[in-house]
Amino acid sequence: MIEIKSDKTPKLLVIGDLMIDKYLWGSCNRVSQEAPVQIINIDDESTFLGGAGNVVNNLIKLGANVEVISVVGECSNANELKNLLSSIDVSTQYLAVESDRITSKKTRIISSQQQVVRYDHESTAKISLATEEFILSTYMKIMKEFDVILLSDYGKGVLTDTLTKSLISYANKHNKKVLIDPKGKDYSKYKNAYLLTPNKKEASEASGVEINNEESLYMAISQIKSKCKLKVSLITLSEEGVAIYDNKLRIHPTASREVFDVTGAGDTVLAAIGYALACNINIDSAIEFANLAAGVVVGKIGSSTTTLNEIIEYESSLNKSSSDEHIKTFEEIVAICSELKVRGKKIVFTNGCFDLIHTGHIKYLEAAKNYGDILIIGLNSDQSVSTLKGPGRPINSQFDRAFILASLEVVDYVVIFNEDTPYNLINAIMPNTLVKGSDYKPEEVIGHDIVKDLKLIDLVKGKSTSNTIEKIKNGF
Repeated sequence: MIEIKSDKTPKLLVIGDLMIDKYLWGSCNRVSQEAPVQIINIDDESTFLGGAGNVVNNLIKLGANVEVISVVGECSNANELKNLLSSIDVSTQYLAVESDRITSKKTRIISSQQQVVRYDHESTAKISLATEEFILSTYMKIMKEFDVILLSDYGKGVLTDTLTKSLISYANKHNKKVLIDPKGKDYSKYKNAYLLTPNKKEASEASGVEINNEESLYMAISQIKSKCKLKVSLITLSEEGVAIYDNKLRIHPTASREVFDVTGAGDTVLAAIGYALACNINIDSAIEFANLAAGVVVGKIGSSTTTLNEIIEYESSLNKSSSDEHIKTFEEIVAICSELKVRGKKIVFTNGCFDLIHTGHIKYLEAAKNYGDILIIGLNSDQSVSTLKGPGRPINSQFDRAFILASLEVVDYVVIFNEDTPYNLINAIMPNTLVKGSDYKPEEVIGHDIVKDLKLIDLVKGKSTSNTIEKIKNGF
């Protein structure tokens, strides 16, 4: 995966139609006697930010600083939406209020992981001229602070023609990229944006070209770029990936394996591309990153988000990640473990020098992984190994040892520590299970007093780094 790194936290501004996505989860065991319809017994319900709010939430999960400009009504939906934004530490200070407006809320009933019905409660009329002026004046005051501007248009009246054109024009004057998830058949109001993210159906309707092969794809994507004067033209192709055209056509294949729900996938693509560009990643790499993010999201049910760590895990499961992406600093692994625990993952920790990798090491690590979901290795630094093993050790440097371990399918993360023991590391990440070799007694294992679960694994007889070194010295 392209390394998403920046010398500062990227700042993105989102403008568009905020919504609430509500899900009622249940099961169906009978049909109504009143009408030929299913009766769903509701077991649970959940509420998420939708529309432009889902773009905001995706950016927050990726680690960006985000502000949002939009319009809400004077209604209970608006209060609920503001609470959802506040819950992810996003300010509501730039939300205009229209008294006669109903904030959009979409309610879906889900039975057996399938959406049965959806009902909406919302206003779709264009915002007033006074509200347009409020949004534009606010935008002109704060826009320069942001790396990238994202417009999320769901056709609910916020991004009017006049306002959208003004937003793009002012951004271009200050060399800011504007990325837009478009709506409708007429893309004239998006003219001079950096890029648009229509799907195949939307692009066909906007261009008047039925996309059914690469030739028609080229016609549609180049036409949209030309008519809208975009820097980059882009079309999402569902399971086929994402097409991009600047001076030539490229198709980046999808990274999804299993699709449960495409709800919010377009929001994720917009957010992920925007985030990557804000980190100064080139456009092709940004699209590859967005493909991975969307691959995670469509494997979930509901308007979903993803994190950088989930994307790395997902890419690793596709055998596309580089080994050094699994080598983490102390601070990084602490943050990762906090997230993993929230997601209900069981963390297994072990440690060692792992100087010359042999069969015994591999069997030991495979056995350790069986005790949980995520295996983390605390690796003694060169200084630490030298203190423990004496002069001449380690044979391989800490970075070589870490890279080899990180390349193993069974290993999720490697952390190098400088102390003689990994006690501080264990105390910081608080693994569910601590694993060590059976040559130790339980009370001798560093960290046994911290974790609830300690496992001692039998070692493979005759297999050790010391034995290997002796064989080499003796010429085998």
